[in-house]
Amino acid sequence: MRRFLMKRKPHELWFLIAAMLVTLVILIAFDIDSNIKPVYHENIIYVQSWPLNRSEAEILAQQKIDMAKEAKERAEIEKAEKERQAEFQKLQNATAPWL
Repeated sequence: MRRFLMKRKPHELWFLIAAMLVTLVILIAFDIDSNIKPVYHENIIYVQSWPLNRSEAEILAQQKIDMAKEAKERAEIEKAEKERQAEFQKLQNATAPWL
């Protein structure tokens, strides 16, 4: 080892040290980056409990209420999608001259 170091010029040794440091920094960065803990999200699903002796009229009445809620939610989603589409169209129109 000593012979190897004695045969080298000083600038070669500095480059050797710099290369080793850069490699060490990259390896340490990979090690730090690989130790990410997964984020835990609770997945709670609530369901309604219905008695077994419900009448057909009660079932149909609940279905009408649920369909109205679903239609309202679907309309809100479609409105948001159209707004987002309009934003993208505006962006496309603004960038069209650059192409």
